Amino acid sequence: MSWLTEYVRPRIRSLIGSREVPENLWSQCPSCQQMIFTKELEKSLRVCSHCGFHMRLPAAERLEWTFDDGQFTRIELPKVPADPLGFRDSKRYTDRLKEARLKTGLDDALLVAHGTIAGRKAVVAVMAFDFMGGSMGAAVGEGLVAAAKLAVLQDAPLVVFTASGGARMQEGAVSLMQMPRSTIAALMLKDAKLPFLVVLTDPTTGGVTASFAMLGDIHISEPGAMIGFAGARVIEQTVRETLPEGFQRAEYLLAHGIVDMVVPRAELPATLGRIISLLHPTKVVEAPPETEPETVAA
Repeated sequence: MSWLTEYVRPRIRSLIGSREVPENLWSQCPSCQQMIFTKELEKSLRVCSHCGFHMRLPAAERLEWTFDDGQFTRIELPKVPADPLGFRDSKRYTDRLKEARLKTGLDDALLVAHGTIAGRKAVVAVMAFDFMGGSMGAAVGEGLVAAAKLAVLQDAPLVVFTASGGARMQEGAVSLMQMPRSTIAALMLKDAKLPFLVVLTDPTTGGVTASFAMLGDIHISEPGAMIGFAGARVIEQTVRETLPEGFQRAEYLLAHGIVDMVVPRAELPATLGRIISLLHPTKVVEAPPETEPETVAA
């Protein structure tokens, strides 16, 4: 040990003071690999300032950025059997659920809330990809039906943000039954003549794409979102052809008429508000006027 390490370094540290650097101070863009200051990334709604890549969002954050002033009311979703098949692979399904709930703070892969978007009433359902890959089980199916019932009750449009790897394999046939179950939710809105808007985010695949995600009146997508049923490699092996560049990405689907609009994240609330005003031109919800204090005559 030299005098530099034994004396000089401790002396410098005592003068400067130790500073702990937070582990989450910087984030790395998955697309361009650039490092981004986390606070700046949050201000940009988790969109890379270098390449415009739209990163995946926690469901609760998406609710905050969608509703006016981040104000909304979440509803409690129906309870479903936790493990209808007693499923077990390398772990018990009940253990996987506990881990996912502890990690995310959510009960399942769907959040439903109501509030206003651009001053107009709306019900919003958001799928949580960080909860078991946003997989659709009985809880998600019942949650979508509950969201549709609330929209009908409030005479409000329903907006669904999709983010899912497909049906939840641990629930087997029960998860596949949620495809027609979620279709019922879409039909409820159609019968009530209420708009059903679907915002496709990265990724939207499997049984979700094959059911309610493609039944909206308007289909919006975030830039670069992967949208499809089966994976590109599976499709190539099946048709034995090389797929076009950008296949299953939002821009490719827009060019081929599957998606109606590709909208950057920062513009989504205004775009949703404009569409709602066109499809469901109800009175704008205004804040109650402030009452002036009464004057007392002398």
